[in-house]
Amino acid sequence: MDQIQKTLLEQVADLHEIPDGAYNIRANGAGAGRSTTANIDIVTKEDSDGIDIIIKPFTKKESVHIPVIISETGIQDLVYNDFYIGEGADVTIVAGCGIHNGGDSESRHDGIHTFHVGKNARVRYVEKHYGQGDGNGQNIMNPTTIIEVEEGGYLEMETVQIKGVDSTKRVTKARLDAEATLIIKEKIMTHGRQYAETDFTVDMDGEGCHANLISRSVAKEYSKQIFRSNIRGNNACTGHSECDAIIMDQAVVAAIPEITAAHLDASLIHEAAIGKIAGEQLTKLMTLGLSEQEAEEQIVNGFLK
Repeated sequence: MDQIQKTLLEQVADLHEIPDGAYNIRANGAGAGRSTTANIDIVTKEDSDGIDIIIKPFTKKESVHIPVIISETGIQDLVYNDFYIGEGADVTIVAGCGIHNGGDSESRHDGIHTFHVGKNARVRYVEKHYGQGDGNGQNIMNPTTIIEVEEGGYLEMETVQIKGVDSTKRVTKARLDAEATLIIKEKIMTHGRQYAETDFTVDMDGEGCHANLISRSVAKEYSKQIFRSNIRGNNACTGHSECDAIIMDQAVVAAIPEITAAHLDASLIHEAAIGKIAGEQLTKLMTLGLSEQEAEEQIVNGFLK
């Protein structure tokens, strides 16, 4: 790999070298490296472009990295990845996409990820998106995540997009069985004329299941963000949706939360807050010697931690 590709890997997967354990690295629309373990298999799909990640039941303390990097302008990449996490497993999955676009053509990655989380399995899923490049071509990333969590299963999903993505539409659809848990933590920052759209839909079908969706975002300059969430309580369950956004300059932010209770014991809450940085926060930091811009950066960084 050249230095640009290595930098992209560091940004989206915190990889400074080839990782231990299972991994599949995709670069410029093709496979660039793969390793499996006794408990985690990675198989190339025969009917579409993508892979199946198969994790054996009761696999513990293992991880799999599946980053995608694009360093050539004009690449249009679409992949279908399916995760099969066996009963009682406890694993970490690190994905993400990094694009370096030094030309005038659009570079784009669309990833459709489907998770089948087995009974009593636990999964931590981390997905980072990052763009860079000195060309005029746009960096576009559209992730779709489809989730099914079986009885007693647990999936925690962390998604981060902080820099360099001109347009993104992030769609997540989930269905929870009895006593299943879904935690989603999203962090987004946009600037310039970037556009970010988030759409969460969760069907809480099993008795005693739980969902918590948390989105924090910062919109700067002329960028635009839209946040939608729809939690549907179809059984005795608890669900919570929260969207907090800081708006700056001439940006636009829309938050559209929706909750639907179809059972007497469905307990659902939604919260949405959009506002500017408080003047007293800026003043306090500036009295410590920071410039106004430095103070804003400190507040934004703390908000997105």
